[in-house]
Amino acid sequence: MRIPQQYLSRQAEISASFVRVMNQQMDDFMAGRLEEMGHIKDIASVMCLHPTHVSAIVKAHTGRHPCYFFEQRILQEAKALLADPAATVSSVAARLTYDASNFAKFFKLYEGITPSEYRRQHLNAPN
Repeated sequence: MRIPQQYLSRQAEISASFVRVMNQQMDDFMAGRLEEMGHIKDIASVMCLHPTHVSAIVKAHTGRHPCYFFEQRILQEAKALLADPAATVSSVAARLTYDASNFAKFFKLYEGITPSEYRRQHLNAPN
């Protein structure tokens, strides 16, 4: 069965909108304009869509669950924060709303090394 092009275009539009709104909310959170990170329900609300619908469409269009995009963005922010040698790993974890242990597990799961190892490699890398 062929999926109509109009439906595929709408999937792409919803997926792109999800990523755009998610990034805007993360930008606002990191800049201190939001007290907590957004959730799928918050993003869906901005998009005037149901969270289950947004989740299903993003998954169908990209092959990845919306959480993947959050995790990648959090990892990006973590790396940027870890690049500052004055910031402790615990302070980076707290800034991203993690406790130090769970942040280390999260970081290692997605990056393959601990935050401390990442920092050592980053600080010792030739510029």
